[in-house]
Amino acid sequence: TSPSIHCPPKKRDPKERRIHVMKMLRFRSPSNRSLDQEVLCTIRLLDDSEISCSIQRDTKGQFLLDHVCNHYNLLEKDYFGIRYVDPEKQRHWLEPNKPVARQMKLAQQPYTMCFRVKFYPSEPMKIKEELTRYLLYLQLKRDIYHGRLLCPFAEAAYLGACIVQAELGDYDPEEHPSDYIRDFKLFPKQSLKLERKIIEIHKNELRGQCSALAELNMLQRAHSLETYGVDPHPCKDFTGSTAFLGFTAKGFVVFQGNKRIHLLKWTDVSKLKFEGKTFYVIGIQKEKKLVLTFHTLTPAACKHLWKCGVENQAFYKCAKSSQIKTVCSSNIFFKGSRFRYSGRVAKEVIEASSKIQREAPEVCRYAQFGQSRSFNSLSHKNLIMNMEPLLPALPSTTESADGPADSLYGLPLPISSSSSSHLSSSHLEKKINPWLTVKVLQR
Repeated sequence: TSPSIHCPPKKRDPKERRIHVMKMLRFRSPSNRSLDQEVLCTIRLLDDSEISCSIQRDTKGQFLLDHVCNHYNLLEKDYFGIRYVDPEKQRHWLEPNKPVARQMKLAQQPYTMCFRVKFYPSEPMKIKEELTRYLLYLQLKRDIYHGRLLCPFAEAAYLGACIVQAELGDYDPEEHPSDYIRDFKLFPKQSLKLERKIIEIHKNELRGQCSALAELNMLQRAHSLETYGVDPHPCKDFTGSTAFLGFTAKGFVVFQGNKRIHLLKWTDVSKLKFEGKTFYVIGIQKEKKLVLTFHTLTPAACKHLWKCGVENQAFYKCAKSSQIKTVCSSNIFFKGSRFRYSGRVAKEVIEASSKIQREAPEVCRYAQFGQSRSFNSLSHKNLIMNMEPLLPALPSTTESADGPADSLYGLPLPISSSSSSHLSSSHLEKKINPWLTVKVLQR
């Protein structure tokens, strides 16, 4: 046998070695150019004005939320979030602890998003600052106009009068003609009867109220309505009837037409889960196990519904954020989606609000007709807000609808045949019913 010969490895030239290492690094990690590339983001605010900023590819969602809150000089920021719509017209809440670019990887640049109320305060009187109440007022104005806040006739008239008082101040016969309410687009379709009632309340009941007080009265009346804070998710129940699911401070709600058919309090909800396009709510009612099953149009809509439920349950139910656990969409922990709400809970937010010591910012209000107006605040403090007047923006192409699309509106309005048996004709005459669509886009 021939003896074995050991050949020492050939030494690589140092220059050649450096080139090899650089090639491997270029292959394994993104280039510095892609990391440093900036992306323009446009965020639409609650008054339809817009602000823009540039972010890096690895910038997380919390940066954008902080950017908007700094723009407003807003401290009570936990009630708010940033929402976007993907190319498939599916809505999402921007997650604060994930990179923006990763969440919007399919969206066209510049990224377009909306600053909205995400968690509606259960008791508006516990909001410490007038600025926060004003932003909630703007959100409720949108909810009323886009038909998400269902109102009996008397409530609709009072809420409309509060908005007019906040916008115009006291009624003045020399300045306000007989049909001045027509210039206000308060409801999807407002009848002459409703406009006359709004004028009557504005003239006789709200005189002397400053804008802040009129807004506060509006919040107090609105928060008692069944659909306060409900962002309706369209689906089908087990019978195939159209239903709208929502989450409020009280719990999980189900509407058919304009009638609430289920309210399951958060203390009675034990688990939320989804599989594909099927969403399950498991809880206890009258000491018996309850399983509610619903079907969404797409798996993406079902996942969004599930995540909204998980976040709302954590926010309103938990006493401390340390109690929040990661939840799984399936019974088998290593299968399905995993998600955890990462913010503070309602009790912590209220406690933090009570400890705010700064002088309240002066709130710059922008009238419906585009004129900038500054009103006296409840606290009469004079700390100027860190913001500049912004002109109303044109509708974004990515968010052509700010409310239910293809809906029927009016006062009164017909209800779908699947749920018409629940309500009498006299009851229908007193309801504003906007939820007659399955396609709900951006609020």
